Amino acid sequence: MKYVSKKTKIALLMLPMLGVMSNTAIITSIPQFKDIFLDVENIDLLAKLMITFPSLVIAISSPFFGHIVHKTSVIKSAALALILFAIVGSAGLFLDGIYLLLGSRLLLGVGIALIMIVSTTLVGAYFKHEKRYKFMGLQSVFISIGGILFISGGGILSDIDWRYPFGLYIVGLFMLPFVIKNIEEPKNIKESAHEIDIPGNLLFVYFLGFILMVIFYTLPTQIPFLIMNQLNASGTFTGLIISEAMLFNASGGLSFAIFKKYFSYGNINIIGFFILSLGFIAIGNISNLSLFFFAAPIVGFGGGLLMTATTSWVLDLARQSERTQASGYLTSAIFSGQFVSPILFQPIIELIGLQHFFLALGICLAVSALIAKIIKRSFNIL
Repeated sequence: MKYVSKKTKIALLMLPMLGVMSNTAIITSIPQFKDIFLDVENIDLLAKLMITFPSLVIAISSPFFGHIVHKTSVIKSAALALILFAIVGSAGLFLDGIYLLLGSRLLLGVGIALIMIVSTTLVGAYFKHEKRYKFMGLQSVFISIGGILFISGGGILSDIDWRYPFGLYIVGLFMLPFVIKNIEEPKNIKESAHEIDIPGNLLFVYFLGFILMVIFYTLPTQIPFLIMNQLNASGTFTGLIISEAMLFNASGGLSFAIFKKYFSYGNINIIGFFILSLGFIAIGNISNLSLFFFAAPIVGFGGGLLMTATTSWVLDLARQSERTQASGYLTSAIFSGQFVSPILFQPIIELIGLQHFFLALGICLAVSALIAKIIKRSFNIL
């Protein structure tokens, strides 16, 4: 497709805005669950799974959905995704019981999986090379805007009632007519019907995407507990802190096109993970709430740079006819990381405490980035 209209570009920006960070709309309600579900055993872990349960479904189903979208219709998949997102996502407005709520979050994952696959497929089909890098930077801005709206709006609403943030998902129904009207079925994704043969370099990028989300998702799954439960801040303040991180997440995504002019994907990843390490080390040393306004942007910027680089790397490596399926595997890797994050880190947090955990995580990331740089220089890889 040689020309992409402004309305089509807006539609392509709206889809991922609902995707990556939409799990986090309810993060400021989650710390309240220990008071709402007093008799439920392991409620702290179950509450965190409310954020990451959609990621479990996305991780399992995305490769499968990638094949379905490849062989059927991108437009129909987008419509189904937005309807599911709105109806199932808002179910927390009326559902009672932690396990019913967890079930609704599982179904939400189906909608988000389709949104992410359709979004990445369309960007790969509509844009090439430098135009794609720039558009993906702009897409990162919209993802961050979505994060800001979901998180800050959820923070304000959760101070009124813990159920109200679930209502934010209804926005999917309002976006549906505009998105469907302004996207076209890309013909080139159906040129090949064969199953994708994943080369080793793509597997490595998927692994990086998984690791990135395991680490970055500590921001929405652990920071609210640190700020609200240990430092006694409000949901509104917590939403503001994480929204600020999302704002700088956008600037990190926008900066990717500039970084790409001077650095390889490997070097961009080393730089990004080192930036993340600085942010986590800063969080690990915070004694005053106001200092979060300095630490959160560092984490946000590093995460935005890395997320944009990962998606772009996959689109560069995959052939045009394989991008829908490749997008499915990438989506699976990213959301697997989101789901695993709180489960993997919970025993460490219980052992050393939440703030010491962030300090240890930052130090480990800094050391890992240094080792990766030495290996890269020694063997001239990536």
